Amino acid sequence: MAALHIKKGSTKHSAYNLRPTFSDVQETHTLAVLVENEPGVLARVIGLFSGRGYNIESLTVAEVDHQGHLSRITIVTTGTPQVIEQIKAQLGRIVSVHDVHDLTVEGRSVERELGLFKVSGTGDKRIEALRLAEIFRANVVDSTLESFIFEITGAPEKIDAFADLMRPLGLFEVARTGVAALSRGAE
Repeated sequence: MAALHIKKGSTKHSAYNLRPTFSDVQETHTLAVLVENEPGVLARVIGLFSGRGYNIESLTVAEVDHQGHLSRITIVTTGTPQVIEQIKAQLGRIVSVHDVHDLTVEGRSVERELGLFKVSGTGDKRIEALRLAEIFRANVVDSTLESFIFEITGAPEKIDAFADLMRPLGLFEVARTGVAALSRGAE
């Protein structure tokens, strides 16, 4: 039997997982989790992530079936393929979870997010902010003489790009809903 020798500082892996990893590539996945709409379910789902050190990039929750008392949790998370598989398996073991879908691997899906952006500025910066908002199809939902609040919907990348362009023009507050996603097609 061969002994396993690990030189101190030679690995970035946890001491709890000495098995060789097949891939260190980090992937972002969107998971749709159908759960019973009852107290404590969200806490159990979030507890799974925090207890194992998994990161949640985006989280949305809403009741989707009032009659059946079901809610849908959409989670965007990042990890190696092995970690993503482990997350899905552990989510599926939670009693109140009815279904877990990895929209990233199950085929094409539609992902959208809503963002509200408060931008202050006068003169040319104000005009440029309005021009960019029009290009991005953002709506002005509030306006004062010193600021605008823009509402924009789209893929997370579109929301990020809009924020990047608004920063030098006076962006000083942002609120984002998180990702809502559905798989495409009839199924």
